[in-house]
Amino acid sequence: MALNAASHLVEKALGHNTDDTSATSGIGNPARDNAAHPSGEKMKALAWMGKNDVRIIETDKPSLVDPHDVIIKVTGTTVCGSDVHLLHGQILQIKKGDILGHEFCGIVDEVGKDVKHLKKGMRVVNSFVVSCGECRFCVQKLTTACERTNASSLHDNLYGSKTAGIFGYSHFVGGYAGGQAEYVRVPHADENLLVLPDSVPDEKGLYLSDVLVTSYHAVQDTAVYKGDTVAIWGLGPIGLLVAIFAFKAGASRVIGIDNNFRCDFAKKKIPGIEIINYSELPKGRTVTAEIHERVPGGVDCSIEAAGGEYAKGWAHSIELAIGAENDTSELLNEAIMSTRKFGRVGIIADYVGFTNHFNVGSLMERGIRLIGCGQSPVQKYWPEVLRMVESGEVDPSVIVTHRIRLDDIAKAYYMHEKKQDGMVKVFAETKFSHPKAEGIDQPDLKFL
Repeated sequence: MALNAASHLVEKALGHNTDDTSATSGIGNPARDNAAHPSGEKMKALAWMGKNDVRIIETDKPSLVDPHDVIIKVTGTTVCGSDVHLLHGQILQIKKGDILGHEFCGIVDEVGKDVKHLKKGMRVVNSFVVSCGECRFCVQKLTTACERTNASSLHDNLYGSKTAGIFGYSHFVGGYAGGQAEYVRVPHADENLLVLPDSVPDEKGLYLSDVLVTSYHAVQDTAVYKGDTVAIWGLGPIGLLVAIFAFKAGASRVIGIDNNFRCDFAKKKIPGIEIINYSELPKGRTVTAEIHERVPGGVDCSIEAAGGEYAKGWAHSIELAIGAENDTSELLNEAIMSTRKFGRVGIIADYVGFTNHFNVGSLMERGIRLIGCGQSPVQKYWPEVLRMVESGEVDPSVIVTHRIRLDDIAKAYYMHEKKQDGMVKVFAETKFSHPKAEGIDQPDLKFL
């Protein structure tokens, strides 16, 4: 928390850079940030209230701010594993009262005067990233590198250049209010909303906002080839879908690595996947040793889908606790050392800053290609992933374990954190949600 407080002071000293931004950012809560709807209508939303404290609050419905904005009436939202980083206060520049949630679908409720392709009543899903559609990266569909939707000077100084804004994920990435709410404002709506066909219900379309395209991006960017052996660290929603897309890309073997109920869940849901539950390995046996025994010389390709927040050993636990590093390098080191010479390691999990004890020697001497996949450029993959979902080639229902109310979404954060009740991915409904679509292989509503 001290680091987060310091980040706001640094931003103040550097000066918030709004000169080149094309959307009004920094509205993390419409009631707090003077962007309330003129009707006075209220809404429920999930807000960050402090470290380990998220709550449903009553706040104002957002208003149209820029002419390219749309207001969405939310009919489905969810919790991402990366949201737990916000819960823990790991993400810089988050403010008390910020509305969270970067994945949502819904119905167009209001349309700004410059919006060309969207009309009131259309069913849409968002891109978790806010793209201007016009900068040099957006025109290449590298939308998460957008240069005009994030005004954080700290981001620019810490990383070397800014990346795009993200809904509901702190002022480090624009400070846009998120979609774990009954309404949400979407800037540059023509670029950041995908119209859902009638054949794709909310229960499937919602996951086009992030998890489907992020998983597909990990496989495409790391480059999984026909016949490859692939190892995946982390069997949360991203890791599970990475495994599915890796098999679709022609992988001959996929090995998933985790240490909890998700190992059995993966075996049940993904035919052919091999599992390493590292908590069940003999004492002194490493994941790397296990992989080299199964695949002599190492796998062709490794994908890290777990993240840098969770230390395995005592040294990194201490260093993380005292702020001596931001991320642990343990899983990256395992992935590098488990990959064959001149193989590839892709990072799709969230890493936010500096790490210690990184095995750069193995990386260099063995010719490993380390690929920071970055946040997924959602719009680049929307056409092909939508086609897969619409045709039934890929069904995101495989990862959905709970259907809950928006009122219970704070509880889902803590269940995700503690890995309780077999929770992998939720569908959270609001008062505007449709009844569960017929023929959907997903759970019924559960009160938490």
